Amino acid sequence: MAKLRSIGVFCGSRMGERKSYADAAAQVGRAIAQSGCRLVYGGGDVGLMGISASTAAAEGGAVHGIIPGFLIAREGHLDGVEIKIVETMSERKSLLIAESDAYIILPGGTGTLEEVFDVISRQQLGLQDKPIVFLNTDGFWAPFIDLIAHTVREGFTPQSLADHVDLIDSPEVAIARIIAQLDEKLASGTGMTD
Repeated sequence: MAKLRSIGVFCGSRMGERKSYADAAAQVGRAIAQSGCRLVYGGGDVGLMGISASTAAAEGGAVHGIIPGFLIAREGHLDGVEIKIVETMSERKSLLIAESDAYIILPGGTGTLEEVFDVISRQQLGLQDKPIVFLNTDGFWAPFIDLIAHTVREGFTPQSLADHVDLIDSPEVAIARIIAQLDEKLASGTGMTD
C-alpha cells in the first residue's frame, strides 16, 4: 500500500484580525481532506491551526498533530485525531518538517515565520525538495515575498529558491498546485528528501 501523502500546515495559533484568515484555514482543511492527503500540523486546538485541522477531521480526512506536552494546557488538542506528544518546540518543528511531503503556509506570527525560514533554508541547502505554497489571504504574505526578493537582489539568496516558492490566493488552487507538484515528482521518480 502506498504511503499517504502529507501536507504540513504552518499557521497561527491565534485567529488574527480578519475573518478571511479563519475562512481560508477552514477551506485548506477541507481541501486537504478532499484530496485524500493527510494534514500535519502543530497539534493544538486553537487559532487557525485548530480550524484547519478540525475541518479536515470533520470532512473525514487524516490528521496528524505534533505538540510539546507543556503546550497542551495552553493550546489543547483535538480529540479523535492522531496526536504525538513531544518534549520540545525544536522536536515538534523537526517532526512537522519530516512528516510533511509539502507545505502550505497560512497567515501566522513568529512561530510560523520560524517554520517558514527553516523549510526555505533546507530547500536552499539542498536538504529537501518539497513544494512550498504560501496562501496569500488578503495579501498577507506579499511583504514577506518582497523581503525574499530583496535578499535575492542583494545577492544573499539564489533566484532558484525564490522561483521555487509559490504565492497563491485561493486555498483550493493552493492545494491543487501542491498535489500537481507531488504527482510530478512521483512521475519523474525524483521523490522527496528530508
